[in-house]
Amino acid sequence: MTLFQSIIIAIVEGLTEFLPVSSTGHMILASAAMGIHDDEFVKTFEVFIQLGAILAIALMYIKRFFRGLQIYYKLFSAFVPTAIVGLLAYDIIKGYLFNPIVVSISLIIGGVILILIDKKVVNKEAEIADVEDISYKNAFFIGLFQCLSMVPGTSRAAATIIGGVFNGLDKKQATEFSFLLAVPTMMAAGGYDLIKSDLAFTQAQIMMLAVGSLVAFISAWIAVKLFLKFVSKNGFTAFGWYRIVIGILFLIFMWGTDLG
Repeated sequence: MTLFQSIIIAIVEGLTEFLPVSSTGHMILASAAMGIHDDEFVKTFEVFIQLGAILAIALMYIKRFFRGLQIYYKLFSAFVPTAIVGLLAYDIIKGYLFNPIVVSISLIIGGVILILIDKKVVNKEAEIADVEDISYKNAFFIGLFQCLSMVPGTSRAAATIIGGVFNGLDKKQATEFSFLLAVPTMMAAGGYDLIKSDLAFTQAQIMMLAVGSLVAFISAWIAVKLFLKFVSKNGFTAFGWYRIVIGILFLIFMWGTDLG
């Protein structure tokens, strides 16, 4: 992976991490399209830049994290299912599901679901005034939905947003809760991945990690700001169609190559 390719991957990560389109899926597809060999450093790089993206959310919502302990309790309730399933299924998921075909199919299926969900919640009113008022039970069920995102291409954001609208939140609240839940989830997943990767980095690789994290941070900040405005006015249908188109195009692309 060259420095230029690492910047492209970081932009893809930042722009897609908090959108319901699957950042992991897009990074796998982008890497495959650019012919990047999926070695241990590339895997570590993709995890490392996710931490850069999550820092953007942590800073953007820093005031909410200092309001009190309630939000931490609710996020912990949502995080528990993911932590348990993630620890039990980590090796299976990493070993068998991280490939372009799984990603493409997951993108298409998730896109159809997003379109159907958007029709259901277009005029849905929230049952609570603020995401911090969500019950522990509903937070836990959103965490169960998040477990689905362990399949590459599903999208953590899509799974938690769908879980949110089925558990008393309107689309804006569901999106914000998805952002907040990303902080403990991605930090835990990223930290676990980094611990399991026993690598000694070269100077060039350290440069890629630093530049990639910065690029992911900036692009994630921009994407989140625009996404909140877009969702409030337009919902999720556009993202559903986008997922379907990307999934189909990449399946067609792989048909004539050996990427599958």
